Amino acid sequence: MINPDLSVSLAGITLRNPVMPASGCFGYGREYAQYYPLKLLGAVVVKATTLEPRFGNLPPRVTEVTGGMLNAIGLANPGVKHVVEYELPWLAEQDVPVIVNVAGQTAAEYVKVARVIANSGLAAAIELNVSCPNVAAGGISFGVDPEVLRQLVLAVRQVCQIPLIVKLSPNVTDIRPLAIAAQEAGADGISLINTLVGMRIDLQRRQPVLSNKTGGLSGPAIKPVAIRMVYEVAQVVDIPIIGMGGITNGTDALEFIMAGASAVMVGTANFTDPMACPRIIAEIESFMRDNNIENLQQIRGCVL
Repeated sequence: MINPDLSVSLAGITLRNPVMPASGCFGYGREYAQYYPLKLLGAVVVKATTLEPRFGNLPPRVTEVTGGMLNAIGLANPGVKHVVEYELPWLAEQDVPVIVNVAGQTAAEYVKVARVIANSGLAAAIELNVSCPNVAAGGISFGVDPEVLRQLVLAVRQVCQIPLIVKLSPNVTDIRPLAIAAQEAGADGISLINTLVGMRIDLQRRQPVLSNKTGGLSGPAIKPVAIRMVYEVAQVVDIPIIGMGGITNGTDALEFIMAGASAVMVGTANFTDPMACPRIIAEIESFMRDNNIENLQQIRGCVL
């Protein structure tokens, strides 16, 4: 019987396995470290970090829906100064690569946050959250216009000496031009997809359930959309892809890998099963052993 190799080389970072929590679904790892050593993971991805602390949207900001959940947290976080001084040093002791998600309302904010994170020496990579509204351009998301995205990635690339991963929004007609723009601007990897925009109505109040009215749809319901986008992007870029969207088990993760992803992120599943990530890792290994697959490269993108 073979002993499968789950290791992954991602934008120059060596991961023990391809599984990591998605940004915003794992906090800074402290709560989950009560259940298992974080070094079991391929990497830890922390929640979005902004220049200044953010309270986020008013509640209610999370609601269940069929096949998943809607959230409108509003990038609540303690700000980059706190993250670098208190969260990242603790994570540095956990023997696991750390990827920091970075957000902002202007390109200048992104650059400032990315510079602090990159210069801290405490992060293995930066994940650029381009689903944020660009207040300098009338509120349009950075991630829906290829040229706007290109300029943002170019600006951040100048101050970021560590691997730069761009997290794309699925709320576009065709995601491929965005992926190409990110690669041409110097991205080392792409993660997709972020949440889809959705809404739920409270019939008694005759108002949206979420105070923000709309929220991001995540969970099993979006998995077919996410896999399709990973498949499309894998055919037009040469940089690694991290796939996510509705992954709850090893089979889901393997679908993304066969569609062309080098690694995967697990989001909503962490809320219902705190052991989701290590369980998914074990299920991937079991599938590989049962099917005589020595390493993930043998099946990555096999449906292309």
